[in-house]
Amino acid sequence: MTTPKRKRWSQRVTETSNALDLDKGVFSLDDPRSIARSLKRSAERSRRRKSDPFRSAMSMLTFYVNRAGSKLSKEKRDRLEAAKEELRALFRKDRKRTA
Repeated sequence: MTTPKRKRWSQRVTETSNALDLDKGVFSLDDPRSIARSLKRSAERSRRRKSDPFRSAMSMLTFYVNRAGSKLSKEKRDRLEAAKEELRALFRKDRKRTA
């Protein structure tokens, strides 16, 4: 007899988080700019987010990249990292540099 697998906290967050209503398959889009525009649109429309739209959108993208970890192909990781840059451009935010 097997015991059911416990759900990980990240899976629970992904399934139940209502901070943003993301478009289905947003992280699977081929174009980084399309990913960024979709996240921006979702963040700006949300009335449940707790921070500004840029932070909400960037947090969702970073969460997805971090949780996928090594299972993310280099091509997809590069596309999502490019989407971060596009998101910064759409919100007119500079990348913060640390010394």
